[in-house]
Amino acid sequence: MDLGFKKWFKWSQVVLAMLMVQVFSTGMQVLSRVVLVKGTFVFALITYRNVVAALCVAPLAYYFEIRDHEMKFDWQVWFWLFVNALNVVGTTGLFYYGLKDTTATYATNFLNLIPIVTFVVSVITRMERLRLGTKPGKVKTIGALLCVSGAIVTGLYKGKEFFIGHHHDESLSGHNNSSSAMASHSHWARGTILLVVSSLAYSSWFIVQVKLQKLLPYVYLSTMLTCILSSFQSVLLGLCLNTDSIAWSLGWNLQLVTVIYSGILATAVNLCLLSWAISVQGPTYPPMFNPLALIFVAFLEALTLGEPITVGTLMGVVLIIFGLYSFLWGKRKEIKSLSQQKVGFHEVEPVNSNTQLGEKSQTCTVDFGH
Repeated sequence: MDLGFKKWFKWSQVVLAMLMVQVFSTGMQVLSRVVLVKGTFVFALITYRNVVAALCVAPLAYYFEIRDHEMKFDWQVWFWLFVNALNVVGTTGLFYYGLKDTTATYATNFLNLIPIVTFVVSVITRMERLRLGTKPGKVKTIGALLCVSGAIVTGLYKGKEFFIGHHHDESLSGHNNSSSAMASHSHWARGTILLVVSSLAYSSWFIVQVKLQKLLPYVYLSTMLTCILSSFQSVLLGLCLNTDSIAWSLGWNLQLVTVIYSGILATAVNLCLLSWAISVQGPTYPPMFNPLALIFVAFLEALTLGEPITVGTLMGVVLIIFGLYSFLWGKRKEIKSLSQQKVGFHEVEPVNSNTQLGEKSQTCTVDFGH
């Protein structure tokens, strides 16, 4: 009973961590949309948020990992750190440019491509198995499809509108007019392409993390080094696009708030939580929570900006919640079943005196992993 409670508590910690990731990402997307529309340079925002993140993670990396372990870095570690950092810069830059051309809710909907792409890539690379012959495997797969279906319904179907919180017709009319004017100047086709590419590239980040963690199994240290490398990479790429000092300047305004928030919560904390969750549950687990960001963004805009909640959004919410619950249930049962199989596998019967020598050697090889 005590062991079962410990397992449940550890599982609930991972779920809570992934919920926190989605909440922090929601705030980052809304803030970033506001400052990007006002003219903030994308690569300046990426550079500063990674610098802030590196400064935040550095004390944790030193206290929990660096001072107690002897670090060895070969060319493979640095290569995968470089790839990991470049992936962060690329996916973030593409998402920011896509977010600038569209809206927060529209951009968030594309994040729901990540779970299914990560799931497919993980199956292809054999990091994940479908196990459709088992009940947990079927439920897990159905849950993934329900999450994606809910995101599609939310994005494509609107239906009747409802309003929550404080609402005035005049203010809504003014907001809609400004939104229409903004949309007329936005490059929706370009933004859509950028968001699709960003989501596909982001899926590969979870796969890269698995490889990096095998070579450098230190969450804080790898996060800090990734942020440092990302800062240098974004500066070099940014200077190729814009060398104007004004584009790289920061003031005491919402831009600075966005940098600090994005650096501390949306980058430092999120990267640590995601890396930890991947090490515990695998690369397909964290992306399954991405559809929740769509729910959070929709309701946040409804409460703060007076945006309507549509029937399509409510239908999508129901599908996403059922899908996420199904995936988590299937994943948990699958892990429990595999752990029981491993225990049973190692419980080898005593070797009979009539057992052949070859059979004895095979049993010892399996048991001790020589």
